[in-house]
Formats: sequence, structure tokens, C-alpha cells
Amino acid sequence: MALFQPSRDQVRQFFFNAWAKFQQQQALTDLETIAVDIIQAHPEYHHVLEAPEQYLEQSYFPEMGETNPFLHMSLHLSVLEQVSIDQPPGIHAAYQALARKYGNVIEAQHALMDCLAEAIWQAQRSSTGLDAQAYAACIEAKARG
Repeated sequence: MALFQPSRDQVRQFFFNAWAKFQQQQALTDLETIAVDIIQAHPEYHHVLEAPEQYLEQSYFPEMGETNPFLHMSLHLSVLEQVSIDQPPGIHAAYQALARKYGNVIEAQHALMDCLAEAIWQAQRSSTGLDAQAYAACIEAKARG
């Protein structure tokens, strides 16, 4: 079974297009609407999304303190998709608890994104699949903490 695995440029173009459509008051798909909500919560990325010719090929280097806005927004989308289907089990309840704790859904997403990013990093570092148990444990810990 092949999963949809967009390229880096396809992901970036998705965000560029969603933001452009929103600014031109064009109809958005459901996924574009979610993306625009994320973009609106991150005004620090607006200049990037308004200059696709400059940022489509831009490299970001975490070791130099650079945040990749496309990765950041993609992690938001991933977490929201997981919350919507409660996979891993319990993430929906954890998200609700974190949203209450922080009084802000974006901060709740950021807390869950920390867990997802760590799980992905560990999987890449060890050349294994994502450790679902460790990921779920991190989510539980965030919700309790």
C-alpha cells in the first residue's frame, strides 16, 4: 500500500497556494482551511509565504538556530490529523487537556508537536520506525504535566 508522500517542494507549494487563495478570497479545501488557520497563528511566517520565489528552495539549518516554517506548519497539520482520528489513542483527550491547561489550542499543538518531533528524530537517529509507545508516553506525560 503506497502512502501519500509529498516532496519538500509539494509541501511548500501547498502552503504557498493555501495562503495565496486565502488572501485572494478564493474558496479553500478543508485541508487548506486548516493550513490557513495555522498560518494565521504564525504571523512570523507570513513574509515567507508571500514570497514563494524566494523561499521554495530555501534551506534551513537547525544547528544555526533556524526554524523551518514548512516543517513547523506540517507538524501542526500532522498533530491535528492525529487528534481528529484519536490516533494514537488518547491524543484527542490529551489535546483537550492541554488546550484547557494553556488556554490556547496552538500551544496545545506545540506541546504535542514536541513529542512528535522527538519521536521522528529518534526514529531517524536509530534508523527504525517510529516508536509508538514512546510517542504515546510522551503525549500522556505532557497532558499530565
